[in-house]
Amino acid sequence: MRIAASLIEEKGQEYSELPAESSSKKSSSKKNRKRQKKAAAAAMTPPNVVQKLFETCKEVFANGGPGYVPPPPDVERLRMVLDGMKPADVGLTQDMPHFKKTKGFPLITYLHLYECNNFSIGIFCLPPSGVIPLHNHPGMTVFSKLLFGSMHIKSYDWATDVPRITQENLNPTHCQPPGIRLAKVQVDSVFTDPCNTSILYPAAGGNMHCFTALTSCAVLDVLGPPYNDAAGRHCTYYQEFPYASFSGDEESMPKEEERDAYWWLEEKEKIENLVVVGKPYGGPRIVET
Repeated sequence: MRIAASLIEEKGQEYSELPAESSSKKSSSKKNRKRQKKAAAAAMTPPNVVQKLFETCKEVFANGGPGYVPPPPDVERLRMVLDGMKPADVGLTQDMPHFKKTKGFPLITYLHLYECNNFSIGIFCLPPSGVIPLHNHPGMTVFSKLLFGSMHIKSYDWATDVPRITQENLNPTHCQPPGIRLAKVQVDSVFTDPCNTSILYPAAGGNMHCFTALTSCAVLDVLGPPYNDAAGRHCTYYQEFPYASFSGDEESMPKEEERDAYWWLEEKEKIENLVVVGKPYGGPRIVET
């Protein structure tokens, strides 16, 4: 005890002999400590990748509008942001109710993140066997990032490498539904996370696509510009028919070995067994800048 007391006395004497710290130095020291605390807190807080996505979209689609295709460097910049995104970045986990298989037809859940005149951001949550039927994206450039799960994607563009099919060169023994049109398959594959972001354009890349969930899935979509019924950008659904369903003039049609890539698409006014419900988005918020 005497040794401890002696050390305290000696230290006290030594400290008392040190020059008093100036008020300006004390203030500077406090500021430095505050900065260090803020830096440490920032290092422990996950970055708001959603905010980065929003700001990138805002720049990429700044001059956007119907039919607008961003320059390749901007497409690549936005794709890189999306490629790096994970379910946790948007507050999703695979055990959420959105992804549970229920009795009856699978329900699709939509989480709305943001929308303006130039672009929109949202997430589709699909339980196993959930289907988003074949539909189009008129005048849009669309980025789709599979956040988790495994799904089959089939996409088409209108066929431009063969003459437009008319009633005159269709086989008269077949009944042609009104408004039917020939399309060419662009993608017909299974995608499993992790995988690259899919990109489609107004007239290329598979503007009309269908999603079928093989497992529970979450797909983050960026649309530029978004759907707008008043502006004529409404979502149209299609029914598919194999090429052989409506045989045309053999000389103007694709070669036989290529015909599996061509399908007939017919517009559908009503889609049965499709239910999409909106739910609140619970991930990091977007702050408009």
